[in-house]
Amino acid sequence: MEVVKEEPDIKLVCEAGEELMGVVKEEPVVKLESEAGKEIRAKVKEEPEVKIECEVGEELLFIETGIVQDTITRPAKAKRFKCLQCGKSFAYKSRLARHSIVHSGVKAFRCDECGKLFTKKGSLTQHLLIHSGVKNYKCDECGKLFTDKSTLTKHLLIHAGVKRFRCDECGKLFGAKGDLNRHLLIHSGEKKFKCDECDKLFSLKSHLTQHQLIHSGVKKYKCDECGAMFRVKSHLSEHLVSHSGVKRFKCDECGKMFGHKFSLTQHLLIHSGVKKFKCDECGKQFGTKGNLNQHLLIHSGVKKYGCDQCGKLYTRQNALNKHLQHH
Repeated sequence: MEVVKEEPDIKLVCEAGEELMGVVKEEPVVKLESEAGKEIRAKVKEEPEVKIECEVGEELLFIETGIVQDTITRPAKAKRFKCLQCGKSFAYKSRLARHSIVHSGVKAFRCDECGKLFTKKGSLTQHLLIHSGVKNYKCDECGKLFTDKSTLTKHLLIHAGVKRFRCDECGKLFGAKGDLNRHLLIHSGEKKFKCDECDKLFSLKSHLTQHQLIHSGVKKYKCDECGAMFRVKSHLSEHLVSHSGVKRFKCDECGKMFGHKFSLTQHLLIHSGVKKFKCDECGKQFGTKGNLNQHLLIHSGVKKYGCDQCGKLYTRQNALNKHLQHH
């Protein structure tokens, strides 16, 4: 540490590199020591107390009876600037002004890659990482990579099982606000994603993407139990319930239990009396498309269900099951 012999003004520099100004009149020798184990000492003969302040006037060091107390205090700035829209408070008026742009709806920052608009420059900067393709943040749980730390943090909530965003329409819970916002599109009835193959509309792009697999014919998810193939992983997961034997969805009308919610929904059409699926061959109507498809096998003449006891063939599995009861 430099020893100042003649000049009365000394400069102190803290660990963060900020210059701290102070005046010691009589004793020029000052010995400094950091928190890592050095002592901060100063000998002051005539002034028993010297307060050293930074440029903004915050008290950083206090010299008393010749010894600098190693307590650097930076009192938190009072947050006295409050947003009238959401109640959030800020320490500086300039930060409140920047925050207010969010509520104004003004989006002055545009992405040159995709045209997306943002209210803040910082949001645009983060968004540009998506186009860069750089993903430096990795999830230790599943190995998934992310472009920014905030997205990784939100993703980790999935593994933690934390779901704090609730849909007021149906009560479904979500781990991220973005997932809830996407889900709300389903309730809005808005369907802006169209399938080029069959013109079917969807509320979410992800639903359209899953639907398009039907037209591709690709089935890459296989059931290890029975070998059935599925286009979508979620469909395989639902199918696996049938092998488990677990039936947790109950019909309030007749008490019948189902392994899948979709199966219960289809079953409820029977009680409703609605039959919107009609056979073009004979005009018979059915409550579900599945029942219609089963019925169409009769007209096809294909009999692929055979009895092991007598060799008799049937077009439908349920017809074979009834036949087996008589053996």
